[in-house]
Amino acid sequence: MLLRACIAKIHRATVTEADLNYVGSITIDPDLLDLCGIRPFQYVNITNVSNGVFWQTYVMAGERGQGQICLNGPPARHFQRGDKIIILAEAWVTPEEFESLDPVVVIVEDDQNRQTRTIRHRAISPGQTGADTGNK
Repeated sequence: MLLRACIAKIHRATVTEADLNYVGSITIDPDLLDLCGIRPFQYVNITNVSNGVFWQTYVMAGERGQGQICLNGPPARHFQRGDKIIILAEAWVTPEEFESLDPVVVIVEDDQNRQTRTIRHRAISPGQTGADTGNK
């Protein structure tokens, strides 16, 4: 049996672009991808904190160092420049792998997606917010 699990999270990134005419996907700055371990072409779940919309698509690497978060294709109707989003990467893991799973959480602290803190999910206490963690 395999279990569906969150393996990485980019928390409260800011949408910098929405391109309705692109084929599809989400474009993410490779600096953010490197911090959390999400890979190009990996499927991710995206939740728009601003309006509650949930979307699933695959990742494309953008230009390094630009803070780019661009929703391409149909999700451009639901995600607009300035919206805060949460990006979750998933994997199917065995029960044994699940026991030691400790997802990486990249907390974005500015609207340009360049100031971040990286923590491990098990370091977050129940009820604690990203602002409370204090980890760098």
